[in-house]
Amino acid sequence: MKPQQYDGPRALGSVLRQRWEAVARRSGFGRTLLLRRTIAAALVGLAAVLALAPGRASPADDAVVVAARDLAAGTVLDPGLVTLRRIPQQVVPDGAARVPSAVLGRTLAAPVRRGEPLTDVRLTGSDLTRAISTNPDTVSVSLRLADPGVATLLRPGATVDVVTVGERQDEPVVLARGARVLAVLEAGTHSGERAGRLVLVALDPVAATRVAAASISQTLTVTFR
Repeated sequence: MKPQQYDGPRALGSVLRQRWEAVARRSGFGRTLLLRRTIAAALVGLAAVLALAPGRASPADDAVVVAARDLAAGTVLDPGLVTLRRIPQQVVPDGAARVPSAVLGRTLAAPVRRGEPLTDVRLTGSDLTRAISTNPDTVSVSLRLADPGVATLLRPGATVDVVTVGERQDEPVVLARGARVLAVLEAGTHSGERAGRLVLVALDPVAATRVAAASISQTLTVTFR
């Protein structure tokens, strides 16, 4: 016998009609057994139709904020760049934003793909700093390097020393050791007279203050570890 195929509500109705006619032709125990099988088949078919119905959200889905298109590091998020999407609870990443207001005006620390959920560590701020450093007192400070090309070699998570020129050109001064790179932002995403990519690093508060003060009047660069 050729197996029945459930092709939506119309096919399911046809199968149920055939089963019901078969029930009507039987009597006694055979009718009861066939009736039970018919009901079971109906339930299975209905479940399949509902599962395949397009656009139907599962009660187990959660709404999260995702990128509306591919976005570069350093992008300041506005309402046109994000959207809400429902995804299964079991695949929602930790730290995912649940409402657009949680990310609007924030700056991306790394590139994201269209449809990617936006999490706390994808954005510049204290959450990213704590995620990349084991020191709870760590703070972040931004640098514009004397040679913009050096910034292109940096990646989040890299460890560097921050260096400036001393009173004599041949006497460099190390302002901070062991800075962790948090983000390398694209050029042109922040206002300022100097060109080049902005590098965000994590340091202890004392070193961060020293570097921030030096960056006002001195040129900075980094050495790699």
